[in-house]
Amino acid sequence: MPRAEDADVGSGIGGPARYFAAEQGCLVTGIDLTEEFVSVARSLTHRTKLDHAVEFRQGSALAMPFENASFDRAYTIHVCMNIADKLGLFREVRRVLKPDGIFAIFDLMRTGEGPIHYPVPWAPTEETSFVARVSDYRDALAAAGFRVTAERRRGAFALEFTQRMMARVTQGGPPMLGLHLLMGEQTKLLLSNVQTMIQEGILEPVELIARAA
Repeated sequence: MPRAEDADVGSGIGGPARYFAAEQGCLVTGIDLTEEFVSVARSLTHRTKLDHAVEFRQGSALAMPFENASFDRAYTIHVCMNIADKLGLFREVRRVLKPDGIFAIFDLMRTGEGPIHYPVPWAPTEETSFVARVSDYRDALAAAGFRVTAERRRGAFALEFTQRMMARVTQGGPPMLGLHLLMGEQTKLLLSNVQTMIQEGILEPVELIARAA
């Protein structure tokens, strides 16, 4: 039986793509708008000897360089907060998915009232931040030809993870490899702002699983 082909939309430096290839035996193609991320992702994939299962392309998630119905599944992790046109994004994901294909989303979504405290990991100011409500995601997915089959709130998990990571940094300094390499000197502030908003009920990480009609 052939292995499933997955699309990592907004793949960054490729960590999830390599994980799914190594641990789940998937064939993954990542796409990211930033050429530097694509270059680093390719280098790390070569170093981990996963070139046979993972590849990366530079391009826009709103106009992906793939044929119609190219993938069995697609996913996006902490990407949609940077994209204003969520309907356009979801329509493009639907285009490259096979019929009945699965689309998984893991994003910070607005779950309550109150201001967003900037800077945050995905945006320094409001001008480049496009956080939306869970209902907005559901409506856009339905309009793009998807049916949401599962939803899970991950606020408690995110708080525990962030607190554990910040405690390690406080005790022993940042690890050799970590988010600070991408976020820079403001890493602690960025994560603290997100942690505060999750605690206040303004934002929460949410998993959505949808199936293509």
